[in-house]
Amino acid sequence: MRRLGWAWLALAVLALWLWQQHATRSPAAPGSTPVAHTPAPSAPVVARAPARWPAFLPPEARDTLQRIDAGGPFAHRQDGAVFGNRERLLPPQPRGYYHEYTVETPGAGDRGPRRIVTGGTPPREYFYSADHYRSFRRFTAGDTR
Repeated sequence: MRRLGWAWLALAVLALWLWQQHATRSPAAPGSTPVAHTPAPSAPVVARAPARWPAFLPPEARDTLQRIDAGGPFAHRQDGAVFGNRERLLPPQPRGYYHEYTVETPGAGDRGPRRIVTGGTPPREYFYSADHYRSFRRFTAGDTR
């Protein structure tokens, strides 16, 4: 009888986890501005390291930069959204100039704190934030193909 109780508990935990996974991938809430979203491919994009790669960028940034360069697909619906620069840490530009992208954080249960913000369309400026926009470091993207 105890085994049956543990089995039900395990099943309930699995169902709750699956529901949570589905909820985090649900479409934007009503009234919000939808952002184009394409699911990430099953295999990771393999990026060649540029000849000069900034040492402060984590390895996952290469994948993000390659996806930016290719126009997607992106794993998060917020990727490519306009970055408002409300913190005013980046040079002043008109709204719509900056766009944000997620840099995956291994082990994070959500998008994590790491972002790349690009300036211009196509991107001419690149900034990295490891602490969810509290600070930025400018860098050159190099050849991400």
